[in-house]
Amino acid sequence: MKQEKLAQKEALVKEVAANLKGAKSVIVVDYLGLTVEQATNMRAELREQGATMKVIKNTVLRRAAEEAGLEGLEEFFVGPTAIAYSEEDPVAPAKVAAKYAKDVESVEIKGGIIEGKAASLEEIQALATLPNRDGLLSMLVSVLQAPVRDFALAVKAVAEKKDDEPAA
Repeated sequence: MKQEKLAQKEALVKEVAANLKGAKSVIVVDYLGLTVEQATNMRAELREQGATMKVIKNTVLRRAAEEAGLEGLEEFFVGPTAIAYSEEDPVAPAKVAAKYAKDVESVEIKGGIIEGKAASLEEIQALATLPNRDGLLSMLVSVLQAPVRDFALAVKAVAEKKDDEPAA
């Protein structure tokens, strides 16, 4: 019986370590004070953004972080702790967590991991102000289109100018 529980805990630590390693960002949140409805809404919002939220014991988080080779996170794993993470969009967990931290007085962002490195509250708040992945991609497309658009306008202007000139 004891061996079985130990095996389950080890499996959980390995699973959480894999999640921490594979995530673009992990936000550590003190969720105490969230109502069931608010927690459900937060999870749903995270899911819509391609992120996940889990409530995990601090001892499991400490061991998983150690197994994942992540340092500097021990200070975040104190008190009631939930993690929000995404393997696709590093901005999504930060945005949703920042929104709830602002709207719900008792929710507090403790810190997190961005691209495999420990991140402070300030770094996470800065990340939360960035556009999401789709917004960043549309900005990139716009920047890439600008030279082509400008060239097309220049060619059009030259063509119109030649049309306006009298034939010799």
